[in-house]
Amino acid sequence: MQCAGGSYIKTRALGDSAPRRGREGRSSPARRKATMAKEWGYASHNGPDHWHELFPNAKGENQSPIELHTKDIKHDPSLQPWSVSYDGGSAKTILNNGKTCRVVFDDTYDRSMLRGGPLPGPYRLRQFHLHWGSSDDHGSEHTVDGVKYAAELHLVHWNPKYNTFKEALKQRDGIAVIGIFLKIGREKGEFQIVLDALEKIKTKGKEAPFTKFDPSCLFPACRDYWTYQGSFTTPPCEECIVWLLLKEPMTVSSDQMAKLRSLLSSAENEPPVPLVGNWRPPQPIKNRVVRASFK
Repeated sequence: MQCAGGSYIKTRALGDSAPRRGREGRSSPARRKATMAKEWGYASHNGPDHWHELFPNAKGENQSPIELHTKDIKHDPSLQPWSVSYDGGSAKTILNNGKTCRVVFDDTYDRSMLRGGPLPGPYRLRQFHLHWGSSDDHGSEHTVDGVKYAAELHLVHWNPKYNTFKEALKQRDGIAVIGIFLKIGREKGEFQIVLDALEKIKTKGKEAPFTKFDPSCLFPACRDYWTYQGSFTTPPCEECIVWLLLKEPMTVSSDQMAKLRSLLSSAENEPPVPLVGNWRPPQPIKNRVVRASFK
């Protein structure tokens, strides 16, 4: 039995940014060889340390992720509770783009919505995706007092007052992302629904129907959050995100994490390459303030 769901997307690997076309690695072998150095990724030659060479935003003033130092974060009593009203029927597909697995939702109208918290109005769910490591002791992008979690789930929403997702990417309050840490413990039954679908998208470029899923079934019981102004954690690293990072992690089993790591970043006709280590390390916080919804 599935939990219900969400909004529609055609773009963006981990974060969900401007369409990449050529950057998604669908070029011919000869062209791919010529452009290999230009395609961003997580390897030493094209990883986060190199992103700014092609995507200057990556060295911006409001980059994500960041490290959270809880002793320095103040409670802001003006922060409201947040809520979602997701329509399970809006979940459409699940895909492997070689950089993450992503579940895509229909976002052509106000169907699956996020409201409240630090946000100026309602936001539409567009997709969710994950970042994870090569083992259970790391994989999250944000860290909390130096603690790295096994993975991090990002639910990407956009502000419909800007009419299109593409236009929202240009606005400081254009995108809202709920970030949920995954820690190792008891198996999460609802998460297994996503993991079971991975068999159909084992290799890069695969996409399969994924319907009747409401991702709010993945939320922890506690809705306390930290919030700050940041960016997508993948190129082009646009600085348009209001982050809501949930204090309470979601618990998954070690076996469930292993299933996630069974995905491949290589295409079906290529030598198998495990899809692991798709996380960006914390970026300088610079002059930004992180606020907490709780004491």
